[in-house]
Amino acid sequence: MELSVPVALAVLGSALLHAAWNALVKASADKQLDTISIAVAAGVLAAALAPWLAMPARESWPWLAGSAAVHILYFAFLAGAYRWGELSYTYPVMRGGGPMVVALAAAFVFGEILPPQNALGVLLVCAGILGFASGAHDRRATLFAVANAFVIAAYTLIDAKGARASSAPASYALWFFVANGVLIGAAGWAARGREVPAYLRRHWARAALGGACSLGAYGIALWAMTRAPVALVATLRETSVVFVALIGALVFKESFTRRRIAATGAVLAGLIALRL
Repeated sequence: MELSVPVALAVLGSALLHAAWNALVKASADKQLDTISIAVAAGVLAAALAPWLAMPARESWPWLAGSAAVHILYFAFLAGAYRWGELSYTYPVMRGGGPMVVALAAAFVFGEILPPQNALGVLLVCAGILGFASGAHDRRATLFAVANAFVIAAYTLIDAKGARASSAPASYALWFFVANGVLIGAAGWAARGREVPAYLRRHWARAALGGACSLGAYGIALWAMTRAPVALVATLRETSVVFVALIGALVFKESFTRRRIAATGAVLAGLIALRL
């Protein structure tokens, strides 16, 4: 398996979509409710599309259920990180550590041992991503973000297994979002009760936009994991941090410092090492 240029470009598009829906959450007044509403909206959109595709193979169902369960932690930690820290600090910390864990674990889980040049590319991209981490935050933001880095690595490996076992990665992705929407919606109802449907009614357009971006972002990534090494897809997807930094500077007026310019250079050097 190799990372072809068409697959790489698709994953870069996934990175942009991922940055977009995270920026929506950061911009909201109630980040927990916004996170819940986006997950529910993505589930509704997926439920409308899933019946038109063949069901994923039974072998993938346990992986699908496991991923949906792990994503409850992801959304909880995401909301906590954004509550206590700036987007341009918390997002790089969450996204930069995951690919390194995935690269190490993929050697054991999938037998995918990266050649030295690709391994160097992963290290450079991850170092560049972590280099973006600056801005207002406190200790709680760091704890939530670091915890989420491990959660991201866990669900990436789970979903790579599931997508490859499914024989239908697009269908697997849609049913994942259906299951995830149900679980996140139920957890949200338990935590916030009637505030959840009330928020969805008021902000349905925002939720639908975020849900569509989330669905597209992860759906593309899962498809790519059936076409290329998991560690390379996971690493390339996290270049979304560059898009987040630009959004943070343009929309939230967060500073784009010389440190972030240097971090962008490290990411680009990593992409060159990955032969993109």
